[in-house]
Amino acid sequence: MKNHRSHYFGAESKPRIEIIPMIDIMMFLLVFFILSTLSMIQSSGLKLNLPQSSTSTQVESAKLTLGVNKDGAFFVESQPITEDELVSRLKSLKEEKKVDVIIMGDEGTEYQKIVKAMDVVRTAGVTSVALATSGK
Repeated sequence: MKNHRSHYFGAESKPRIEIIPMIDIMMFLLVFFILSTLSMIQSSGLKLNLPQSSTSTQVESAKLTLGVNKDGAFFVESQPITEDELVSRLKSLKEEKKVDVIIMGDEGTEYQKIVKAMDVVRTAGVTSVALATSGK
């Protein structure tokens, strides 16, 4: 008679679920979705809290985004810029083609600082100016 107890003591291997490859796949998917989500978010590299507006519209072709923080400092492409540098940059861009400027003011920025940014942009001869807001 055959001994039927041998498979109970490990003579035959039990089926197992390999968890390590599943963790690798889940980590890959997590990284993929995080990176794809980050590429969908428009960012100027400067963290600003934009005010909300119910009548905001999307500007199709923005050539230059100007950030203004609470201190009144100007930023272009997350780099600080002075008024004179901004005017000369806008004038050189205007010579090439039409320039559209979007001003992104921090939520706590004083109105006077936003108006000053608009004055600097208009000093360079740019008349197409928009104010950035966050959608509802």
